[in-house]
Amino acid sequence: MLRTLFWVCLGLLMMPLLGRAQTPDTIRTSPPIPTVALDTVGVLPSAIDTKGWLLLDKDIQQELDGAVNNIYNFKYDRAEKQFRSLRRRYPNHPMPYFLLGLNTWWKIVPTQLQTLQYDKTFLAYMDTAVTKAQRLYDADNNNYEASFFLSASYGFSARLHGERHDWRKATVDARRSLNYLKKSQEANDLSPEFQFGQALFNYYSVWIGENYTLLKPVLLFFPKGDKKVGIQQLRSVANNGFYTATEARSFLMRILKNEENNAEEAMPIAKYLATTYPDNGYFQRFYALLAYDQGEFADCERVSREILDKINRGMPGYEGISGRYASYFLGYLMQNRYRDMAKAKDYYQRCIVFAESTGDNSGGFYLFSNVNLARMAVKAKDLAAAKRYYTVILDKADRKSEQHKEAKAWLKKNGKS
Repeated sequence: MLRTLFWVCLGLLMMPLLGRAQTPDTIRTSPPIPTVALDTVGVLPSAIDTKGWLLLDKDIQQELDGAVNNIYNFKYDRAEKQFRSLRRRYPNHPMPYFLLGLNTWWKIVPTQLQTLQYDKTFLAYMDTAVTKAQRLYDADNNNYEASFFLSASYGFSARLHGERHDWRKATVDARRSLNYLKKSQEANDLSPEFQFGQALFNYYSVWIGENYTLLKPVLLFFPKGDKKVGIQQLRSVANNGFYTATEARSFLMRILKNEENNAEEAMPIAKYLATTYPDNGYFQRFYALLAYDQGEFADCERVSREILDKINRGMPGYEGISGRYASYFLGYLMQNRYRDMAKAKDYYQRCIVFAESTGDNSGGFYLFSNVNLARMAVKAKDLAAAKRYYTVILDKADRKSEQHKEAKAWLKKNGKS
């Protein structure tokens, strides 16, 4: 049992997701791995031969600046064309394959990792990056750039395997990622890129113990993390990194909002991301959510309208999940800010359609859209519509929730049929 928990914990450590990963009942066991010590810097930068490292090549960074921006602005085809050009010149280096994989990863992210259509392509790119990096590492085990790409590629693969509940592959890849993370950390002072993995480990190694109490004993196998240090490191990477800066900001935004319950600090990061990458549906909906939470209703309305417009135009990365967010926010604003009940009803109904199209018919936006429509129907004396909406709430809402109690009371008083 302890070994099983060990592997689950290892998989979770390398898979910090938006929501909490589900823990499997059983998992195939493997030989134990050595405890990993994540020291900050073990080798003086002057003693490291960085010749041929693309990760630190300023000319390559300047060349790829637009390509990296294209990834996060959902200009997937443009980014892919630029990374393929890099691959033609450096066919034996892991960087082009890793960046092609990262570009593919951001085709999956807007769907909350639900879509399966890009899985094979993404994993193929990460596998190739591993193969290329392993050859460099085998030739020189002090090649910390190779360690970086091995850790990052295995880490991303672990995340996707975990999301697909393939726990064996997730934990095996996580183990390998953690081993190479230890190695790459010896070059931390050379570039902020090397701190990214350590930042996530520092934060989530503690977070897992706080949120998965069953796994606390297993965390004794791992080095002690520090959430504050992890957040500080993410801020450093966000401010000083190149390839990992936007990933660091994205994680920092989610951690502050979802894990630290600090929407106020997450807000400027979300605004920066949504402004810098205005065609990124994921960043836009997160910013709209925070603007809604913080009462910045003008920004919430503007961004929500942009989201729906881009969905109507069929822009890449804009789909039902973003539509669900945007239509609910606009429904709320029409109802409570503008007192336009006809438009509010239309937006709430659109939110329901978006939610049903993506299978998100038990979440808050879906339920509150039905609740608000039910109350509006009651006020308009449209009892048939009210019964229809309250019946949905009775079926979908948690039995202990206020929404379920409201629906049950109303239907009991007015009859279910």
